Amino acid sequence: MPRLSEVIAELDALWPPDRAEQWDAVGTVCGDPDARVGRVLFAVDPVQEIVDEAVSLGADLIVAHHPLYLRGTTTVAAGHFKGRVVHDLIKNDIALHVAHTNADTADPGVSDALAGALGLRVTGPLVPENGLGRICELDRPETLAEFAARAAARLPATAQGIRVAGDPGTPVRRVAVSGGSGDSLFDAVRAAGVDAFLTSDLRHHPVSEATQRTPLGLVDAAHWATEWPWCEQAAAQLDAISDRHGWDLRVHVSKTVTDPWSSHHTSSPGAPN
Repeated sequence: MPRLSEVIAELDALWPPDRAEQWDAVGTVCGDPDARVGRVLFAVDPVQEIVDEAVSLGADLIVAHHPLYLRGTTTVAAGHFKGRVVHDLIKNDIALHVAHTNADTADPGVSDALAGALGLRVTGPLVPENGLGRICELDRPETLAEFAARAAARLPATAQGIRVAGDPGTPVRRVAVSGGSGDSLFDAVRAAGVDAFLTSDLRHHPVSEATQRTPLGLVDAAHWATEWPWCEQAAAQLDAISDRHGWDLRVHVSKTVTDPWSSHHTSSPGAPN
C-alpha cells in the first residue's frame, strides 16, 4: 500500500494547490504522511456523516471538495462539531485532504464532471483566464423546460430540486455550466452568448436582472448536487493512478446526501395578502 504522502503527491498533481483562490483552504487537514493508505472515500462535504461512513468503511483517507476550516480556528475541541470531526478522524487514523477551488479550475475539473453528468459536450472554459466553468453544446436543441428536466433526471435528488427562470419554451442548444455558486459569472455568461446557464445558489436580484436584460434561461440546482459528480470523476482519476502504480487502492464515492436543505414546500397559489 502507498504512503499517504505518495497519494497526496498524486492528488496535488491533479489539482495543484497553487491554483486555489487566495481565500481558500485546500490541502491536507490531518493525517500522518507515513501512514499507509488502502481505502479512499470521496465526498463533497467533510461533515460528521461522512466521517462516520469512512469509519464504517475502514477508509484511511477522505478526499473532500469543501474545506473543513475555511476561515481558520483557534480550537479543535471535541465539544464543537468541527472539532468532533477532527477528533474522530485522528482517533480512527483517517486522513482528510481538500481540493476546492483548485479542483474547480482544473482540466478536467468540477464543471467538466457536471457537464458529463448532464450529457453535454464541452467546447471550452466559461472564464478562459482561470478555467472556471464550461461552455457546452447539446446534441440536439431542447426547450428550457426539457433542459431543466434533463438536469432533474441526471443530477442527484435534493430537497431543493431544480429551479428555472425564463421562458420554458426557449430553445436551448448552447449552455454554460458551473458547479457550485455561479451568479458572480453572469458577465462571462452574457459574453459567451449561450442560451442557458446551469449553476447553483442563484440570488434574487442577479436572476431578476439577467432575465430582464436577455432571454437567457437559468437553471438553479442544489450546490451539493452540482458538485457531487466531481467525486465520481476524481475517484476514477485516482483509480487510474492506482492501477498505473500497482497500488491496488479501494476507491469509493459517498452517496450520502449532505446538502443542508432537508425539505421543500410550496405555498398555495394566489396573491400575497
